[in-house]
Amino acid sequence: MTAREVITHGIARPIFHDLFHHFMTVSWPRLFATLAGFFIVFDVLFGFLYYLVPGCIANLNPAGFAGDFFFSVETLATVGYGEMHPETFYGHSVAMIEIFVGLMSLALITGLMFARFSRPQARFLFTKNGVVRPVAGKRTLIFRAANERQNVVQEASARLRMMRDEITEEGYRIRRIVDLPLLRSQHPMFALGWTIMHVIDDASPLRSETAESLSNSKTVFILSLSGTDENTGQTLMARSEYSSADIRWNSTFRDILEEAPDGTLHVDYNRFHDIEPL
Repeated sequence: MTAREVITHGIARPIFHDLFHHFMTVSWPRLFATLAGFFIVFDVLFGFLYYLVPGCIANLNPAGFAGDFFFSVETLATVGYGEMHPETFYGHSVAMIEIFVGLMSLALITGLMFARFSRPQARFLFTKNGVVRPVAGKRTLIFRAANERQNVVQEASARLRMMRDEITEEGYRIRRIVDLPLLRSQHPMFALGWTIMHVIDDASPLRSETAESLSNSKTVFILSLSGTDENTGQTLMARSEYSSADIRWNSTFRDILEEAPDGTLHVDYNRFHDIEPL
C-alpha cells in the first residue's frame, strides 16, 4: 500500500540543523546507539583532558588513562563515588565543565524521551487493499479501517483523496489531487471498525475510470483518519496509501462479524484483510 518511491536531489539535509526532528523520527535502536555514542565520546574527551596533566585526580585507580576515563564516566553521570576526586585547580576546572555538560545532557535527554513517549500514536488498522463492488445498485469504492486499541475515538473523520498524472490541453503534465466525497465521512464513536465508501456515480471523478486507466495515470489513493482519543484527549491521525494495483475490482471484503448462538457478537480481525471475488 505504498506509492512510488521518490528520491529528491538538491536539498541539503544537515542533521545538526534539525536535530530535534531527527531524534523524534529516528528508530529507537538508532536513538539509543546515538546517545550511547555521545556519552562515550564525551567520556573519552574529558578523560584525555585529565590524562594530559598527571596527578590532577587523587586516588586514581586504575592508574593511567583507564582511571581518568572511569573518573570521567562518574563525573559526566554526576555519580561521584568519592574515592577519586579532583586534587588540583586544573582538575577541578575540567570536572566543573564536565559536570555542566552532564547536567545539560541529562536535561536534553529527559525532554527528548518525554516528547517521544508523550507523542500521540494512532493505532488505526487499514486494509491492505480497496475493493470496487456494487452497493445499492451503484459501483462503490470501499476501504476498511479498525481501531486496534478498541477504545473510543470521538468524532473521527475520514478523507479520501486521489492523486494522478494528467495532461492539460496545452500538453502540460501535472500531478493533480482530487477529493473523493465519502458516503459517511464522520464517525461519532470509532471503536471497532469502519467501512469507508465512495459512490462512483455520475458526479464522481472515477465515473469513467477502469483498472487500466488508473494504472496508466499512476493513480494513488490516500485515505486519512483523525479523531480525539477519549482516554487521553489527544488528537490521533493516521493515513494509508493505495496504488491502482491495490484496488480489487468486482470483489468484496470478507465479513468479520459473526453472531454466536447466545447472541454475542464476535469480530474476527484475522479475516480483516481477506477479499473474495463477487
